[in-house]
Amino acid sequence: MEKKTQTEANKKWQEKNRERARYLRNRSTARSFVKKQATQEDIEELRQLLKEREESL
Repeated sequence: MEKKTQTEANKKWQEKNRERARYLRNRSTARSFVKKQATQEDIEELRQLLKEREESL
């Protein structure tokens, strides 16, 4: 019963905070990819993308 209540609360929060929920989901996906699947080539490309992003902020 408590788990169902928490699930409903999570769903309600996600609906109310769509942009924040999307941001957190994307960040989680990116971190997981880097930690578990990224090749050396991927990491090099990501470094360049991060450098460009930093410069634009």
